Amino acid sequence: MTATIIDGKAFAAKVRGEVAKHVARLKEEHGITPGLAVVLVGADPASEVYVRSKGKSTVEAGMNSYEHKLPADTSEAELLALIGRLNADPAVNGILVQLPLPKHLNSDLVINTIAPGKDVDGFHISNVGLLGTGQKAMVPCTPLGCLMMLRDHHGSLAGMEAVVVGRSNIVGKPMAQLLLGDSCTVTIAHSRTKDLGEVCRRADILVAAVGRPEMVPGDWVKPGATVIDVGINRIERGGKTVLVGDVDYDSAAKVAGAITPVPGGVGPMTIACLLANTVTAACRAYGLAEPEGLTA
Repeated sequence: MTATIIDGKAFAAKVRGEVAKHVARLKEEHGITPGLAVVLVGADPASEVYVRSKGKSTVEAGMNSYEHKLPADTSEAELLALIGRLNADPAVNGILVQLPLPKHLNSDLVINTIAPGKDVDGFHISNVGLLGTGQKAMVPCTPLGCLMMLRDHHGSLAGMEAVVVGRSNIVGKPMAQLLLGDSCTVTIAHSRTKDLGEVCRRADILVAAVGRPEMVPGDWVKPGATVIDVGINRIERGGKTVLVGDVDYDSAAKVAGAITPVPGGVGPMTIACLLANTVTAACRAYGLAEPEGLTA
């Protein structure tokens, strides 16, 4: 068996095209241009790259992009005051504070200061609770992207057995909630799960989000299963740095029915879903119908 490759780059381009259509419609029919504000504290090189990419993608989709770059020694009071101003600004529909923050800042406090309706990362405790109880929430971007790809590949997920390897608040836990919402039978596993390979082999859908390079070998994959690899790990191989996932791609692709590659799988979907969340937030703010297919 050779797995079907789920092309996240192509699917993300499709999602971004849908976002752009909805943005154009909001402008034409309601005079509304959604706006995304991204806050970066300090000069972490990787974070700066992410912020530039998010700003560029926002503008390409026809939305307004507001970047706030603050020095690394910004006080907590200053950062919270900025978030307060963005919460009150009707031109800003989405607020994203780039993580990680400098160590002197309390990330939980900062995230929970964002207005829940503008929390396009879906990290606010109110959105976590809404998602966990099956109510309308802002959904974290990476698991939302995984869900979109699964729905596109399978149609209905009802009755499928899903195993999520990883229990982070950013991916593992919300991924499990989304799969439950689509009527899967869900197990959350992790690095300390007993007989982890045996647990994984039960899965019709296997989502690897544990943050360990190539931890999941092919013999942990049920023949014909769909494998979603969320991991992005930089390792040295053959004298150069390469990107690999949490799944051993070569061995898993021989067993799986479908698999996401790294790079080019889940990664491109994260920014696409950030844009989708911003449009959804704008529609909710104005009491308009939400775009179909761009949220859970």
